[in-house]
Amino acid sequence: MATIAVTGHMDLTEDSVPLVYDALRETLRPYADDLTGVSCIAKGSDSLFAEAVLELGGRLVVVIPSKDYRQAKVKPDHAETFDRLMAAADEVVVLEHETANRSAYEDANRTLLKRAERLVAVWNGSPPSPKGGGTADTVLEAREAGLAVDVVWPEGAARRA
Repeated sequence: MATIAVTGHMDLTEDSVPLVYDALRETLRPYADDLTGVSCIAKGSDSLFAEAVLELGGRLVVVIPSKDYRQAKVKPDHAETFDRLMAAADEVVVLEHETANRSAYEDANRTLLKRAERLVAVWNGSPPSPKGGGTADTVLEAREAGLAVDVVWPEGAARRA
């Protein structure tokens, strides 16, 4: 069984979404026979990954950073997708944080990495931000932990300005 977690940019341009989705599906296809995907199902890369896992017949594990995450952080334009993915998940892990904040997100990323044997990163290669907790930081943590990392950034993909 392959257990694969995701990290990635949330701010993909509209034109990038199908490019990233196709690249994720192709990256995951070799594991489709017995795939478990672990995702926080945030807008953008996390949800695209979850959709690809489900399309390939995989099992979805959702990690929610805090008890108030759905109410406080899921915007109306993502709510339907978020709720559909929650309903499709085989397992939902809600972390003990009361509020969605940097500590909750960092804990969620650590939880993803603990549960996985490899990481798919939808990442343009940008360096870590001074705030921490972003895609680059998660890639670095995964590599330090000895996890295999597959970087997905198809030609033509871009982030919103």
